This record gives sequence, structure tokens and C-alpha cells, in this order.
Amino acid sequence: MMKSFSLFLLFPLLLLLISNAGATSGGWKPIGDLQDPHIIDIAKFAVDEHNKEATSQLRLVSVVKGETQVVAGINYRIVLKAGVPGAKVNVYEAVVWEKEWEKFRKLVSFDLRWTQN
Repeated sequence: MMKSFSLFLLFPLLLLLISNAGATSGGWKPIGDLQDPHIIDIAKFAVDEHNKEATSQLRLVSVVKGETQVVAGINYRIVLKAGVPGAKVNVYEAVVWEKEWEKFRKLVSFDLRWTQN
């Protein structure tokens, strides 16, 4: 009797966990604190990796917007302002894939969104 009662209590808990698992993975969620040191570090990483690939000299100015997506790790979609010192600042969108527990990061994309006048 005790075993069936325990299973009866566990079943709703399992359903709740399964339903919440779908809500926390796959979709993009806004980043609450764009000034979080980890978010700034991700943005700097994106700019640095872009500079290596494009042989440019962009510097991060600010993070404008950000979202995360849970995958096999976390995708960060960051809208940022960056520019070459002494020149105009442009707005870019970068996607960085991170597996923090493996100390792994990869720049997935880095695209110009618009130029500022």
C-alpha cells in the first residue's frame, strides 16, 4: 500500500518536471542584466573572435540587448555596439555557443545589423 501511495505522489511531480523541461530549453529568453560580467565577457569574446576571423580591430562599446537559448550548452544572442577607435560605432548581432562546464566557447555568427550616423 505504501509503495502505490508513493508512486501516486511521484507521478504528478514527474509530469510537472517534464512539462517544465520543455519550457526551459529551445526557446530564446531575454537576458535580465546586460551588465552582468559574464554577459560582458561573452560580448568581448564575440568581438575578439570576429577580429581574428576578419582581421579587424573592433572594440566593444556596449551590450544593447541579449537573449539565451538552452541547447547542448547555452547560445547567447547578443546585440552590441562596437567600433574602431576614432571611427563611427556600428551595431552587430553575435551568437556565441558556450559549454561553461567544458570551458568551451564558439562564435557562431557575427553580423552587422545597422550603421550609426
